[in-house]
Amino acid sequence: MTTYKHQTAPSRTIKEPSPEHPIDIVRNPRRVVVTVAGRVVANTQHAFTLKEADYPAVQYIPRDDVDMSLLDRSDHTTYCPYKGDCHYYSIPSGGERSVNSVWTYESPYPAVAVIKDHVAFYPDRVDAIEEIA
Repeated sequence: MTTYKHQTAPSRTIKEPSPEHPIDIVRNPRRVVVTVAGRVVANTQHAFTLKEADYPAVQYIPRDDVDMSLLDRSDHTTYCPYKGDCHYYSIPSGGERSVNSVWTYESPYPAVAVIKDHVAFYPDRVDAIEEIA
């Protein structure tokens, strides 16, 4: 008989947004279009703009408005104590520049739960992230 040991993930620090580290998430009233190698990868009127502390604002786009067939899931992961485990995608048509250019929080912490089923793009790893009135 084979015995399996249950392995748990290392303990993770979970932090809540605060006045010292604010996170604001608001619906973006503009259309957001992301292009790579001349192709539209995302096109939405349902993006959320996430503003965290002193970091640049980030557009979180619903997966339903992303051409996921243009993305390849990578093995790269990171952790944010405010948002949770982060998973990444590359955009092969963008070449080396677009490796791990897309990220997502598949099970975000409750304080940022609205970004579940959304992805975000690094602006310097795609051709453009345009906000159109």
